[in-house]
Amino acid sequence: MLCAGKKSYFAAAVCIITVTSMLAVSYMRLQRISHQPKVIQEGRRCRGQMANSTITALKGNKTFIISPYFDDRESKVTRLIGIVHHEDVKQLYCWFCCQPNGKIYVSKAKIDVHSDRFGFPYGAADIVCLEPENCDPTHVSIHQSPHGNIDQLPRFEIKNRKAETFSVDFTVCISAMFGNYNNVLQFIQSMEMYKILGVQKVVIYKNSCSHLMEKVLKFYVEEGTVEIIPWPINSHLRVSSKWHFMQDGTHIGYYGQITALNDCIYRNMERSKFVVLNDADEIILPLKHPNWKTMMNSLQEQNPGTSVFLFENHIFPETISSHMFNISSWNTVPGVNILQHVYREPDRKDVINPKKMIVDPRKVIQTSVHSVLHAYGNSANVPMDVALIYHCRKALQRDLPRESLIRDTTLWRYNSSLIMNVNKVLSQTMLQAQK
Repeated sequence: MLCAGKKSYFAAAVCIITVTSMLAVSYMRLQRISHQPKVIQEGRRCRGQMANSTITALKGNKTFIISPYFDDRESKVTRLIGIVHHEDVKQLYCWFCCQPNGKIYVSKAKIDVHSDRFGFPYGAADIVCLEPENCDPTHVSIHQSPHGNIDQLPRFEIKNRKAETFSVDFTVCISAMFGNYNNVLQFIQSMEMYKILGVQKVVIYKNSCSHLMEKVLKFYVEEGTVEIIPWPINSHLRVSSKWHFMQDGTHIGYYGQITALNDCIYRNMERSKFVVLNDADEIILPLKHPNWKTMMNSLQEQNPGTSVFLFENHIFPETISSHMFNISSWNTVPGVNILQHVYREPDRKDVINPKKMIVDPRKVIQTSVHSVLHAYGNSANVPMDVALIYHCRKALQRDLPRESLIRDTTLWRYNSSLIMNVNKVLSQTMLQAQK
């Protein structure tokens, strides 16, 4: 025995730690070896049908693939964003086809189900595979077995293979638009506020919306501001419109919002300096700066090494209105006029306000809705006197009298530009809607 003859407790403790460490290192080495890609076929042309949907169901094993991304921040891996059943999916394999030699490699996947599952049986997952050396695969297939016929498996293009220079400073990720969404006026106001504050791209994971909303989205797509990611998750799973599991037989919460947010971060990792994670009825309003660019420059200077900036959410109840900015031409447009809602609820005792984020996407590994789960670098809470989230929605504190609310007209700083820009959009989209 390695520890034979040792009498003191100290020596025994040292011995146990040494043996444990040796076993742990051996186990990790074996695990890495088991995940190394292995050649299973040679001299073949890469085949298999290309996946053409945002959400692809793998046959018979409760796994749904969104998209694979190249990730070399720690080692050379393909990281697939997906949805899996947290108990039933135990084993998956990546099948890489390397050209021009036609070698097919199989790599055992590490399946990492995100911790923020909120009790639902299905959750967001990272499916991570080591890539073959001496090969930069452009596509990957996923299978529950290391054996089979690659021609029968869907092929997915591996995104982010080539590093790009940033095409935009700020991208807003909105997930998911569902429930035949029809809050048209507030959506347009949010979009125009984002643009005033410095956003160049808004990515929307769209499940369903009204016919009029489709017209508005078409306008913004043609303008180049919006990118629509189809999100037909209810074709695959029973979805809940709530964030926590209600024992009601649903599979996944809030239309798979967490999966969409993670996909949006990786999708924009190489093309956007910052990614903003918030909903369409939320606007991060700077109080000390005119726009997000100057605000983020200041925040980064004050918080070196920080990659995640968290902003407090504050409710501006849509039931409490101001008489200002009652614009008659807007009254026929469905939705809320945010310029009339400038009274916010006070903080609740012993309740922490939820937060939304602006992140450096290259430093994020996994995110939830109100915080990141894994990231390189620090997270910083942005003080309320620097910025807050203007969130116009149904009241949370419904019994508060008007005099208990806090009048906050920060939004009115932008009223002139906002009114002019919203009118331009309405003049084009409403005319189209009447055709």
